[in-house]
Amino acid sequence: MDAPDFEKKFQEIIDREIKIEPKDWMPEAYRKTNLRQISQHAHSEIVGMLPEGNWISRAPSLKRKAILIAKVQDEAGHGLYLYCAAETLGFDRAQMIDDLHSGKAKYSSIFNYPTLTWADMGAIGWLVDGAAILNQVMLCRTSYGPYARAMVRICKEESFHQRQGFESLLVLSKGTAEQKAMCQDAINRWWWPSLMMFGPKDSESTNSDQSIKWKIKRKTNDELRQQFVNMIAEQVKLLGMTLPDPDLKWNEEKKQYNFGEINWEEFWNVVKGNGPCNKQRLDARRKAHENGAWVREAAMAYAKKAAAKKKPVAA
Repeated sequence: MDAPDFEKKFQEIIDREIKIEPKDWMPEAYRKTNLRQISQHAHSEIVGMLPEGNWISRAPSLKRKAILIAKVQDEAGHGLYLYCAAETLGFDRAQMIDDLHSGKAKYSSIFNYPTLTWADMGAIGWLVDGAAILNQVMLCRTSYGPYARAMVRICKEESFHQRQGFESLLVLSKGTAEQKAMCQDAINRWWWPSLMMFGPKDSESTNSDQSIKWKIKRKTNDELRQQFVNMIAEQVKLLGMTLPDPDLKWNEEKKQYNFGEINWEEFWNVVKGNGPCNKQRLDARRKAHENGAWVREAAMAYAKKAAAKKKPVAA
């Protein structure tokens, strides 16, 4: 078959909701789009450990410390699942990590904001993981098989993270005046960056239409962002807190919330590497990678030694 025939057959398979597997024929653009998205997702999980890991030693109780440790461990596991899924597309994990450390590869802009108080751990769980869930539940049905299967377990754990974050804020919202103020402050600082997590608006998203045609994505950035606003605008009422948007208002005609304009200049500035913590995050990842070199080398040496023992001895 000629290339157009392969592409037609490929689209027919996707339209029939049959998963694309690593050894199946796929357009090069499909492979690259998945590789970019999956590796970026993996990088986000790994970099996302940093702002929370910083609070493990400062958690206010043993219970909160255990919860936060478990969450950070989950995120490390998510990164590993996703790097494995990306490798099925023929790209070396070491190169993916090098691209992250060099700044060539991107990760979610949300992790370039500082965590200033304990309440930030709750806000990240509720808002950041809440935004991630809306993106990721959709990805359980993405057309590339290894990515879809990895997302099933990831979504189960992320949904727990969101509930844990909300519960943490709920405790603060019922506490002292200082605790309530801390809760509101965290919501104020994380609300707009959370909305930015869905990416640029549809009119400026260059890959969205093709990704939806290939069923890599199921909904557009703006559709998911609106769904998130509708969800959080109701949940915040249970906390007795407010969202920092004077334009937030229920639209009876559309049956959804109107909300204010995102600061897109800030969004692109952070994406381009000029956010509050971009340099700090990459420096931390590079340092961790360098400090862990001896572990990787020891593991490789052990694997080679074990493999050598299994080789049959020549007569």
